[in-house]
Amino acid sequence: MDGTLPARDAEGYLIEPGDWNEDVARVLARDENIELTDDHWDAIRFMREYYEEHQIAADARFVIKHLSERFGRDAQKKLFELFPYGYVKQACKIAGMKRPRAWSTG
Repeated sequence: MDGTLPARDAEGYLIEPGDWNEDVARVLARDENIELTDDHWDAIRFMREYYEEHQIAADARFVIKHLSERFGRDAQKKLFELFPYGYVKQACKIAGMKRPRAWSTG
């Protein structure tokens, strides 16, 4: 990828989630100072699958439930280790979601 991203809103979220791909995710992650690991990709891919099925961003609790298969009771803690500035601020953005309207950026 040449570093050119699809259209984004003023806060850096993709305007059209369908424009997302894994190269876009890498650039968005770099903008957030996150180096994507297998654990990041596990969460991001789950979020993308959820979006494809439901046409909305997964609530954090669904991602935590997914992560609990690997991390057990530490899943919530793990999610916030992976995305330290918050689920909406970083995970949703990197996964190519529109900024959820009803959620805070925390």
